[in-house]
Amino acid sequence: MDKKQDDTSSIQREKLAQWFAAHGSLDVFVAAMEMLPDTAVFVVDAERSVLYWNPAAEALLGFQASEAVGHHCLKTVRCPNCMVACGIAEIGEMRDIPLVMHRADGKAIHVRKTAKAWFDLAGRLTGGVEMLVLDRQAAQEAEAAASRVPAMERLDVVEFHGIQSRDTAMHHIFVTIRQVADMGVSVLIRGESGTGKELVARALHLESSRRDKPFVAVNCATLTPTLMESQLFGHVKGAFTGAIKEGLGFFRQADGGTLFLDEIAELPLDLQAKLLRVLEERKVVPVGGTMALAVDVRIVAATHRSLREQVGLGRFREDLMYRLRVVPLFLPPLHARRGDVELLLWRFIEEHNRRGPRKIEQIAPEVMRLLLDHVWPGNVRELQNVVAYAFAVGRSSELILADLPPEFRDPPKPTTALPLGHSSLQEMEPHRIRTALIAAKGNVAKTAEILGISRATLWRKRKRYNL
Repeated sequence: MDKKQDDTSSIQREKLAQWFAAHGSLDVFVAAMEMLPDTAVFVVDAERSVLYWNPAAEALLGFQASEAVGHHCLKTVRCPNCMVACGIAEIGEMRDIPLVMHRADGKAIHVRKTAKAWFDLAGRLTGGVEMLVLDRQAAQEAEAAASRVPAMERLDVVEFHGIQSRDTAMHHIFVTIRQVADMGVSVLIRGESGTGKELVARALHLESSRRDKPFVAVNCATLTPTLMESQLFGHVKGAFTGAIKEGLGFFRQADGGTLFLDEIAELPLDLQAKLLRVLEERKVVPVGGTMALAVDVRIVAATHRSLREQVGLGRFREDLMYRLRVVPLFLPPLHARRGDVELLLWRFIEEHNRRGPRKIEQIAPEVMRLLLDHVWPGNVRELQNVVAYAFAVGRSSELILADLPPEFRDPPKPTTALPLGHSSLQEMEPHRIRTALIAAKGNVAKTAEILGISRATLWRKRKRYNL
């Protein structure tokens, strides 16, 4: 900029400052922003809490100003990129950046973003202004491309038989489920604890022609060791002490429908051999019986372990693995689906709001940051339990830090780094149970509800940890 332009700019700023002082800078700003019918404008503070939300933002993103102001911006500015890192605090300014965002109704929209951040003398972020305009060309191109791919592969929030996600990997799983639902082949679902393996199995059942027949879910890790065979394949009257009448077993209960065998890797080797025979012959022989009974069952199995590793360790039959693993589905952990954290958080809050009496209408910015940054070793189930805990201990209409379990409030203790897996979850479990017991004031049923487990499971875990 040459000297003449620099002088002109200085004079302009000085005159503008005088005019603003005379008319009220805030009133001028608000009036100007409300005269922009096609440009969404919002202002955030240092905590990324929304201070201002213009009418165009209401129209573009579908949230009213009353729903946005005072809330963390990620509640209403639903951008998958922003879920990971906003960028404005790091680079200070953005101009005409293309983004995909999600409206309040879940619909994906293409926008272009311009933003500017302000900092104090120490270089700390004090706030920022962001502007969004609809990218009509990108929207038209996306619409044309979307018409050439299955609906499930789009970036919109998809609800599939009770499972909500905006994650592309999950959308591909939904597509696969639809493709194989009526093929009748066995499906093996692999995923960490709490990722929703049973929900996926149930979706597969509901998509198939077996939907009107039984869906029977069995956790192999909880089967009684001495009664496993009877529980799976049934027994005849008098087959053993206490068998005062015939028992159908899970296979015959699921006849015509779907049998979901969760934690299949926990079955002992002798029972694996019998399961393999049932899968090959499509017949079961009840304990104490001599006649093979035909069963028509679609098997869906699940595990958090690698069956290939279990085969290598001699703990799982290779031939059974191939029988079960005709179609493998790999569920991503929640920390790999960052855009789903806020989506599921509000879904679980709304479920509790409907039950009452407490209703959470907003989330404190520091709480939102903690929840978005959390690694979620317990996945979706852990998020669900955190919300249940918050409703049990809190009372106000805002979700605040005191409503979260202690591990969110306590500063992290220096420890040797452990992989986020089965062992770290086991170490956290006693602490979670004690916390839930305190929140429920010792009520066993309420404690089990907070933890998302049955009373019998809670009893076993308390006995194991001497709680």
